[in-house]
Amino acid sequence: MKILITGGAGFIGSHVVRRFVRNYPDYKIYNLDALTYAGNLENISDIEHEPNYAFIKADITDAAAITAIFKEHAFDGVIHLAAESHVDRSITDPLAFVNTNVLGTLNLLNAFKEVWAGNFDGKLFYHVSTDEVYGTLGAEGLFTETTPYSPNSPYSASKAASDHFVRAYGETYGMPFVLTNCSNNYGPNHFPEKLIPLFINNIIQNKPLPVYGDGNYTRDWLFVKDHAVAIDLVFHKGKNHQTYNIGGFNEWKNIDLVKLLCVIMDEKLGREKGTSEKLITYVKDRPGHDLRYAIDASKINKELGWEPSVTFEEGLDFTVNWFLDNHDWLKNVTSGEYLKYYEKQYSHGV
Repeated sequence: MKILITGGAGFIGSHVVRRFVRNYPDYKIYNLDALTYAGNLENISDIEHEPNYAFIKADITDAAAITAIFKEHAFDGVIHLAAESHVDRSITDPLAFVNTNVLGTLNLLNAFKEVWAGNFDGKLFYHVSTDEVYGTLGAEGLFTETTPYSPNSPYSASKAASDHFVRAYGETYGMPFVLTNCSNNYGPNHFPEKLIPLFINNIIQNKPLPVYGDGNYTRDWLFVKDHAVAIDLVFHKGKNHQTYNIGGFNEWKNIDLVKLLCVIMDEKLGREKGTSEKLITYVKDRPGHDLRYAIDASKINKELGWEPSVTFEEGLDFTVNWFLDNHDWLKNVTSGEYLKYYEKQYSHGV
């Protein structure tokens, strides 16, 4: 089986690529990534020489290139993770999110459809999405697979649109697909623009910890390695044309999470208790900020037997240790030096 994983040099994608390369030696895993600011080949340097792995540098917004790649390799399966995913960036540049998340997904769907021309037996298009497409929750309730879409940011609107196109291609052209909507991920290799890696890095450097509004926004947190396991299960055992929500059963208010992270970091860094908490700085709220996300992941649990393998405290401790043990990675990714890794490893072509 030949599987294309898009965005495989990114945070979640790198964990998925590693799992598939190591767990399925009889598969050929192709990692397609444009290597934009959050794509980092150092994330998967440990498996880059495996015989069942290949890297393709390409941009999903380039329709001609994507179609040519599909015709050359005739992928049996696609796991589509490549996306612009930072809400703050989407507020300042919505079109970039439309180009990558909507048009890029359409380019992949069109190439998949053209190559297999209706003969989809044994083929699968797996689209990885977000819980943010559902909008916001009040103090009660959970997102289920049938929750109506109500995106509130340009990012979530672009992901909602791509979800709709995947389903539309399934219904209109008979394309086999599965779709998952996940909660906030955390873990090793996370690019330091999102809350947890950003604050770990800022605490190390004694920089302010900017908390939006009053900090009482609630998120459900999912350990990235557990997400990779879930993706593996859905790819192999998920039902055609079905959606599965993947969450950590793990709600935290932002301010409580930040204070827990401060306690952990003070202990790890040998600082006096309360030192890092003094770095917390409340800043002007983000426009359209969703109050609460929380996922009901009972469907994937009942149908496929998936559940989180770690508590949040265990996962966060593991994550902090990883960042502290990989200072060079953090330094490279925040300085842009990681981009030289591609030039060094692949300047002669792949």
